[in-house]
Amino acid sequence: MLERILPATRWIKDYQRNDLYEDLNAGIIVFIMYVPQGVAYAMLAGLPPVMGLYAATIPVIMYALFASSKHLAVGPVALISLLVLSGVSTISEPGTPEYISYVILLSFMIGVIHFLLGILKMGVLLNFLSHAVISGFISAAAIIIAFSQLKNVLGIEIEPSMYIYQVIMEAAHNISSTNLYTLSIALGNIFALVLLKKYLPKFPTSIIVVIVTMLTVYWFNLDQQGVKIVGSVPNGMPSFLAPAFSLESIRILLPTALTIAFIAFMESIAIAKSIAAKENYRIDVNQELKGVGLANIVGSFFSSYPITGSFTRSAVNYQSGAKTPLASIFTAFFLIITLLFFTQFFYYLPHATLSAIILVAVYKLVDFKEAKHIFQLKKADGWILVVTFVSTLIIGLELGILVGIIFSLITVLHRTANPDPFIVELGYIEQKDVFQNINRIPDGKTYSETVILRIDSSLYFANISHLEKKLEELIQQRKNIKSLIFDMSGVNSIDSEAVHRFEDILRDLRDKNGIHFEFTHMKYSVREIITKSKWDTKFGLPISYQSLKEVLTRQGLMKNTG
Repeated sequence: MLERILPATRWIKDYQRNDLYEDLNAGIIVFIMYVPQGVAYAMLAGLPPVMGLYAATIPVIMYALFASSKHLAVGPVALISLLVLSGVSTISEPGTPEYISYVILLSFMIGVIHFLLGILKMGVLLNFLSHAVISGFISAAAIIIAFSQLKNVLGIEIEPSMYIYQVIMEAAHNISSTNLYTLSIALGNIFALVLLKKYLPKFPTSIIVVIVTMLTVYWFNLDQQGVKIVGSVPNGMPSFLAPAFSLESIRILLPTALTIAFIAFMESIAIAKSIAAKENYRIDVNQELKGVGLANIVGSFFSSYPITGSFTRSAVNYQSGAKTPLASIFTAFFLIITLLFFTQFFYYLPHATLSAIILVAVYKLVDFKEAKHIFQLKKADGWILVVTFVSTLIIGLELGILVGIIFSLITVLHRTANPDPFIVELGYIEQKDVFQNINRIPDGKTYSETVILRIDSSLYFANISHLEKKLEELIQQRKNIKSLIFDMSGVNSIDSEAVHRFEDILRDLRDKNGIHFEFTHMKYSVREIITKSKWDTKFGLPISYQSLKEVLTRQGLMKNTG
């Protein structure tokens, strides 16, 4: 019972002392990596830098205690930070107390959505976001994130916007005001981060770049040359304070909360499952929903903004040898120590360095290889990716992903209503003693007046007309057909509309074309509905477990071998 309430008791009671060193080592490495990322992502979300650190303390501990993944490292990420800015900046000015209040309430709402989905075991709803939609959306969001950092890279004033063309126009208008010190810091940091990551992949790249750059700014007084710095960061943990609830605020933030809730969890569960598969343990999707939900709910009472699983930090956590969620608790502990005693060290941290960290973190999210791969697998999914990508770039994040979801659902409906192949003609392969599609195996034996058709889809109101069309085409092409045998092995279900329309089709076959028909391999779920529709009396059909051989033997087209 206790394990169901507090899943952490499962790994705590079986904890091996030998794992302590590896968990501590992974916790320290992720902590070192997290400090500059947390500050950078808070800035991206339009929040005070310290809130990026708040989000990796209490929320991380809550997730570690209540989730099912052993390796997922949660906290702020670039994509969710951008979504927060995109959704909340439309109703309040970033950085203001009102804006911060809205973001904290948003975190609470996202947590409630996740937690309720987990309690109601509704994780299956996440399947409505297809991989193609997510891939297209993330690639477009990464480009938007990159352009949003232009003002910090160039050191010029640009009004925040989710529309790239507006950012480009403002940047072009103010390009003459570029601060060369700021630009040099940004480009130098990007170069150093990429180079060090390539040749020293396990080296704490970000923290070294941050320290060197802060010292440079301090020694050369670059903050007095127009280089924007973080400045004073308050010491201490945030006070316990409830989010500012109001029905109007909840109504305004609900679309953003739903968007972030789905996107954040899709990103999180994909990372958790990929690592769990390598380590051969199971991820409980509904428990993950509850874990992330509680992390955001409780975190909102400690000035946290929305968190989810981070791909880069999770990979580092896993590669550093983490064995249990205790590694994440160690990360949170070191961040609490940092908040209590060491925030003054961030004073000379340039905004340009934070933007460089963001740019290096998100450039891999623009995945053209994946887009090419999806197109090669299925063109329809490729076009879903393209539509989502383009619409997100043009009309913004929330509307862009909505367009992608709607287009993917339309594509699915069209695909199910017009499946291809929907009906295949079968021929008998005597050497293998099987019936196979004659379009693929043309040597199969067929019969001049009898045609065997296999229906390869469940039948319902949207695709039954497709069946009728295919049969009409077949009868026009093959004037001598006297018997049709329907192999129903591919039909898992049939709805009432399809039953009625199928009856009309069968009557036309019999009364207008004089064609006899029979059914084989009808599954129980379908046969039960057909029996209730009384096809046996309407058409004289034996609705039973008939095989193709039995029907052909009875028609004298195949010798009885049994």
